Amino acid sequence: MAEFDNTKYELPSDQADSSKLNKLRAAVLGANDGIVSVSSVVMGVAGATTDTKAISLAGLAALVAGALSMAVGEYVSVSSQSDAEKSYIREEKKDLREDPEYELDELAREYMKHGVSNKLAHQVADELTKRDALRAHLRMHFNIDPDEINNPWHAAIASLIAFTVGGLVPFLTIVFVPQSLRVVTTFVAVVVALFCVGYISARAGNASKKRAVARVIFGGILAMVITYGVGVLFGTTIA
Repeated sequence: MAEFDNTKYELPSDQADSSKLNKLRAAVLGANDGIVSVSSVVMGVAGATTDTKAISLAGLAALVAGALSMAVGEYVSVSSQSDAEKSYIREEKKDLREDPEYELDELAREYMKHGVSNKLAHQVADELTKRDALRAHLRMHFNIDPDEINNPWHAAIASLIAFTVGGLVPFLTIVFVPQSLRVVTTFVAVVVALFCVGYISARAGNASKKRAVARVIFGGILAMVITYGVGVLFGTTIA
């Protein structure tokens, strides 16, 4: 009988690429949040007053608060996910240690559910178990890699940086551009930044670039128009 080639039946090898894409998407979303959040705040305040100090303080507060909020939220989210993944790893280690034969048969049954014949399923399960039983079970049952557990601190810092980079676009623009041009210039700068974010997001997700760009730009413009209108309305009322 021909020698079994286990490389044909290894579990997906593009998991690392998928993880990188997910991190890129998270960074893009963080930048998008920073652009939209900070631009909405500064445009709202600019609609209510022409005081550069007030606009700067509001923008700075939105930038700092938003970045910290993103970091804390990402830390909590990734911590919960990594805790669950570590729990799965402990459970699989325990099961493999206490009843390796049952675990081997269970892995074979999982392959049979995917249409692999009984004989071949057991052969594949046996080969992968000899190579790395824990990794084989974790990928099959939970689609996780024990070497790819996300670090919550890394995720939090990445989100903080992404939000800050995005938020600096409207903040620096509205603060340093002359008063007569600040609203229009900030609007244009935000649209350009959102175009870049939408394009990168579409490239990362292999999606329609036009749709992704249109979606983020429309959302950003809507947020700026509404908050600017609210600022004008309440600024006039207070005055």
